[in-house]
Amino acid sequence: MRAFLCVSVIFVSVLAGFSQAGRKDAVAFDADFMPALFADADRLEKIKKTFPAIEKVWREHASRNNYPGIAYGIVVDGKLVFSGSDGFSNLERKTPATTSTLFRIASMSKSVTAMAIMKLRDEGKLRLDDPVYRYVPEMKGQRYLTSDSTHVTIRDLLTHGAGFPEDNPWGDRQLADTNRELTEFLNKGIQFSNPPGVAYEYANLGFALLGRIITKASGKPYQRYIRDSIWRPLGMPTSEWEYTNISPDKLAHGYRWQGGKWIEEALLNDPADGSWGAMGSMISSIDEFSRYMALHMSAWPASNDADAGPVKRASVREMHHPWRFIGLSPNFAYPGTGRVCATTSAYGYGINWMRDCERRVYIGHGGGLPGFGSHWRVMPEYGIGIVAFANVTYAGLGNINLQILDQIIREAGLKPREIPVSPILAQRKAELLKVIPAWENAEKSGIFAENFFPDNPVDLLKPRYADLWAKAGRIVSVGEIVPENQLRGRFVIEGEKANIEVFFTLSPENPPLIQQLNVREIPKR
Repeated sequence: MRAFLCVSVIFVSVLAGFSQAGRKDAVAFDADFMPALFADADRLEKIKKTFPAIEKVWREHASRNNYPGIAYGIVVDGKLVFSGSDGFSNLERKTPATTSTLFRIASMSKSVTAMAIMKLRDEGKLRLDDPVYRYVPEMKGQRYLTSDSTHVTIRDLLTHGAGFPEDNPWGDRQLADTNRELTEFLNKGIQFSNPPGVAYEYANLGFALLGRIITKASGKPYQRYIRDSIWRPLGMPTSEWEYTNISPDKLAHGYRWQGGKWIEEALLNDPADGSWGAMGSMISSIDEFSRYMALHMSAWPASNDADAGPVKRASVREMHHPWRFIGLSPNFAYPGTGRVCATTSAYGYGINWMRDCERRVYIGHGGGLPGFGSHWRVMPEYGIGIVAFANVTYAGLGNINLQILDQIIREAGLKPREIPVSPILAQRKAELLKVIPAWENAEKSGIFAENFFPDNPVDLLKPRYADLWAKAGRIVSVGEIVPENQLRGRFVIEGEKANIEVFFTLSPENPPLIQQLNVREIPKR
């Protein structure tokens, strides 16, 4: 087998990425690279069998929590494969809620704002580590808490690390503020709760400033830039910022449940010169927002496929990275089952990130405003996503969506994508099996990195391996390698009396060589 990377790497002259300054960089890539794939050919059909049960969960949740209306959907492999609704979008007119009804989705807007920032970064119009005052001059003279504070950067705003205080629900009431009012607010001075870059603290103000940065860097109002650069290319023609632009029969009205009855909330304005809408003013439907979710899902796994945009896959994946730590929940219990499974959480760029004890990663965001609640999540390694909107104040949809995702995975028996075995891993495995357990002429085999034998003297390896193979007895079979990535994996050697697990990892040199090798006895199954 040919050496990995020796002939499989080709150079391409197509656009493959931008530096922070916007310089076009062509990259070399491995034309033989194989992205992770789903092994279960019946996966979608198994998922579909769960739909009647999960629809019941949503409807019962809506009834139990007095939602006037709810709309929801499941996205699999970038397609809205199931959607539904219940109740009313307008109680006075008895207008049924549908998957095309336009709900205000509140802070779900933040990831869209962050995506616009990433697109401008890729276009070379800003840098994530630029100080905010470069685009918002009023930030230049702010009074920080300490003399060693750094100026707030765009990256700080994206990750809720600017040092601004948590501002819910105060921030919700700023949607109608004009650009002039935001300028006046900034000129009076911001009160900081922390120095920039020190801690995570959720701040709507930060995303209002990101809206102003988008406007400055793009040369057009952030609302128009996002509509032109993200919504339209994705096929989201009816999504809006301002509710007065929406046909009354399509608009969801918001309500508060109080004293055993629904009270209509005043719809919050986002005028044409609004300054805070980037943090929570977006209005969309299940049908259209699912297309935005599909863009996030298309970023995984990394591959050689054509990059369809409108934002580069690599930049979307960058949004998903856990950039700022939030916390650890050692006793987290999954809603519905009560199964305890520790989780850790962080914030990406306008995105919440969570990973549980079973290594499942969830990416998404919730939203809440007077009259509305919303939530979406995608699981990149499972290719599945969920979204739900409701028209009652701060409707809690995060836990029920998490419960449903967990239910689908359990009932459909879903597994994450599996990484194919790279040619070099398969090659090194075959070569390694010719060397172990005897280790004869191993130093001349040419498959070990320069560090290996200084770290693992042969005179110590031989007796240890001989003892382990003796415990195993006659070798019955050698299992397939299970890769962790392109250069690391493990496989099991089955013996009559015991099994042996072999783990190895390769070096970054070309061609890659074995730098680490671990073997251990494992129980027979």
